[in-house]
Amino acid sequence: MKLIKRLFKFKQSFSFATYSNTLMQQLFTKTGFQASTMLLAVLIFPFALHAQPNRDSILTDATLQNVVAYAIKHQPLIEQALIDEKITDYNIKAKLADWYPQVNFNYNLQHNFQVQTSIIGGNPVKLGVDNTSAAQFTATQNIFNRDVLLALRSKNDVRLQAKQGTSNNKIAVAVNVSKAFYDIIATMQQIKVADENIRRTETGLNNSYNQYKAGLVDKTDYKRATISLNNIKALKQSNELLLKAKLQNLKNLMGYPDSSSLQLIYDSVQMEREINYDTTKTIAYQNRIEYKLLETQRRLQEANVKYNKWAFLPTFSANAAYNMNFLNNDFGKLYNTNYPSSYAGLTLGFPIFQGNKRKYNISAAEWQLKRTDWDIVKLKNAVSAEYAAALANYRSSLNNYISLKENVDLAKEVYDIIQLQYRNGVKTYLEVITAESDLRTSQINYYNALYQVLASKIDVQKALGEIVY
Repeated sequence: MKLIKRLFKFKQSFSFATYSNTLMQQLFTKTGFQASTMLLAVLIFPFALHAQPNRDSILTDATLQNVVAYAIKHQPLIEQALIDEKITDYNIKAKLADWYPQVNFNYNLQHNFQVQTSIIGGNPVKLGVDNTSAAQFTATQNIFNRDVLLALRSKNDVRLQAKQGTSNNKIAVAVNVSKAFYDIIATMQQIKVADENIRRTETGLNNSYNQYKAGLVDKTDYKRATISLNNIKALKQSNELLLKAKLQNLKNLMGYPDSSSLQLIYDSVQMEREINYDTTKTIAYQNRIEYKLLETQRRLQEANVKYNKWAFLPTFSANAAYNMNFLNNDFGKLYNTNYPSSYAGLTLGFPIFQGNKRKYNISAAEWQLKRTDWDIVKLKNAVSAEYAAALANYRSSLNNYISLKENVDLAKEVYDIIQLQYRNGVKTYLEVITAESDLRTSQINYYNALYQVLASKIDVQKALGEIVY
């Protein structure tokens, strides 16, 4: 019982929540094994809660849409961009704070070892006392200040630029994650094709071996079947290792925990329905996030030109101060008497000549604005080239997909016929292996073509600015 009381005191000093204290008080009404069990539960329960895995960090339904949504939420690059937005917002608020009255307090304490002496009327006179102290309250209100005026007029564009930067990062993450997803699915399909071929080849190997034992064929048939089976297994093993690396890459792009499993979910039939795209669309440059960023940058450059022109205007502010002055030769009586002073006034600062510095700054800002205009022209040319390349790649991939889809049916038909002819002794086993290899190749090429079409479609959508976040 003493041990339990000590533990109860430890729990109270550890500052657990009220529910823990209540449970501990109830513990004293228990006896024997029940009390010990209750105590152990109270000690462990908070830590058990802390040890619970964060379910939000694990994706149970890893479809393409959910994978992209997860990446948008957890990718460190996006998190950093959101932090940059907050930093930008606080920087703007810090600049705008200069519009408010600036109130300051200064304190001074000074002991003079030698007081200054001046000659007045031929007589030396000390100007001052041994000990001085002063306290000063000052207040300043900006009436016109170009730095603060720039912050006020450009705050919305600065915030917009930060948000557009985040949007640009989200688009890049979505595109990269989608392509990585399709790449993994293609590899998974190749592994499935290998499994089918292994089962088929093992059946053929058994049949050829039995025929060899029965004296119907020589041993080259089952030897060839063995070679083919080993090649397929080696290819499957290679794809399985490659799949692990691609999954790890996808986790990295998503910001997904390395220790957590990720089982991708996909529907091949639905994906085939999504391959078609309207190729008659024209480019709308204003839809591209890069174009929007340049437009925002241009407005900020225009504000910078105005800012430099404002350098010819005077600064204007109101100011006031209240001073408390304490003077005494006796340090112990220094603060007995106050000799206050105060004032209020206006300050006008007018720069007259600065070596043409303001003129040069204006010229530099205007040229920077012209440079931004050329950045917009350059972007338009780049987007046009990007769209043309993406569209050509999509059309080529689509045509390739249509042809390879037909090849799968033809290769399957040829394999079935040759397999039947081999069983009837018309064809050699070498022809069966060749037909099987053609079937496997056509299946792999078909799945690769399918996901290549989907990946190239993403490039077209990105070029047109249709991927928006």
